[in-house]
Amino acid sequence: MTDAIRLLQELVSIPSVNPMGRPVQAEHRYEWPLTSYLEDFFRRLGLAYERQPVAPWRENIVAFFEPERPTGRILFEVHQDTVPAEDMTVPPFAAQIVDGKLFGRGACDVKGAMAAMLAVLARLVRERPRQAAALTLACVVDEEYTFTGVQELVRRGLRADLAIVAEPTRLQVVVAHKGAVRFRIHTEGRACHSSQPWLGTNAILRMGRVLTALEEYADGLRRQPADPLLGLPTLNVGVIQGGITSNIVPHRCTIELDRRLLPNESPQQALEDVMAYVRRYPRVDFPVLCEPPWLALPGLDRSGNSEAARRLSRAVAKVLGTAEVAGVPYGTDASTLAAAGIPSVVFGPGDIAQAHTADEWVSIAQVRQAEEILYHLVTDTA
Repeated sequence: MTDAIRLLQELVSIPSVNPMGRPVQAEHRYEWPLTSYLEDFFRRLGLAYERQPVAPWRENIVAFFEPERPTGRILFEVHQDTVPAEDMTVPPFAAQIVDGKLFGRGACDVKGAMAAMLAVLARLVRERPRQAAALTLACVVDEEYTFTGVQELVRRGLRADLAIVAEPTRLQVVVAHKGAVRFRIHTEGRACHSSQPWLGTNAILRMGRVLTALEEYADGLRRQPADPLLGLPTLNVGVIQGGITSNIVPHRCTIELDRRLLPNESPQQALEDVMAYVRRYPRVDFPVLCEPPWLALPGLDRSGNSEAARRLSRAVAKVLGTAEVAGVPYGTDASTLAAAGIPSVVFGPGDIAQAHTADEWVSIAQVRQAEEILYHLVTDTA
């Protein structure tokens, strides 16, 4: 028998850190050790699978279960990568169990759900139900930073009747989430000695005017009508960089922005709206340069996934007695799959409040419940 908690311990013990544009320890970089583990798992089950190169040391791996009488095809999609593990207060890869919780980097986001999905796959192979949905399990890379894994999955034309995208939802059925567009903007000046600043142009002071405009723009977003499930769109300035030393007038300043979108908003249009507001702001009387976004993720609209939500909710109710439907403010791979024509909902054990934390953990009970729910979903022929 393949136990979900044993699987979870093994998954957490394998570092699969996404550098997210930063240097990390070489032995902990990228998803390739976990991909190799998954390949061995699928091979031992006797399943057909494929590896999909995405970038050096980074490959999606996709496995296929085909029952005797398929009732359709369901996609389980889960990401292999975790955020970095520096400064954790628990051993990040020890997978310790204390008081019904398993601790470690990725335990909540999202290896608890991955363990449940792997356990379902092993159970289907073992029990061979005559009637069940054909199941595709796609384990993708780079969800935590630029979503290149799911983009490659979609590019290859994968099809399914519905998709369950793994994220920590406390076993709620998430039918909508926000999107995001992330980009950098720059102000430029002219460097000179700080003892004669009038001979130069201070790019950081120019950026100060841009920041004032952005603050007013963000205030305007808060005055819009709120989405009943997702609330309001938002804007955050998360990084500022500029200057070399205090006795040089800085010639350049850069900020990084995160604009969270409602499902009816276009990432590119949202970026253009931000820049148009900044450039017409009265005190911004100098060029403001904008790079193309490094992330443009649409939101997930509930209008296209009602049948997927109904089927998953029925499976949840069989195990928990009732099912809750929700929306969340963060982004997932589900919106990319939905844009490719696969009705998608988000589901998994754990709470987003524990994701990325210094003592990240997931409830063992919820992992076991998630396995039962997902097995009911695949084998429900109603």
